[in-house]
Amino acid sequence: MTTTMQNYGLTWTDPTGTPHASAVAYDQPSAKQQKTTLEAAGCTSVEIVAVKPGQLPDPQG
Repeated sequence: MTTTMQNYGLTWTDPTGTPHASAVAYDQPSAKQQKTTLEAAGCTSVEIVAVKPGQLPDPQG
């Protein structure tokens, strides 16, 4: 049986309007927690993006 690991990154806009992307990949529960943390810090447009191993998302905006 093969288990496939899915990685996730995040993109967001900080309170000053600057777009960002995560520099690390997360598992799904960790990505959801990081999204909550970013939203609590006043960031907007926080998106969880599925990425391939070794790939990270590009900032949107």
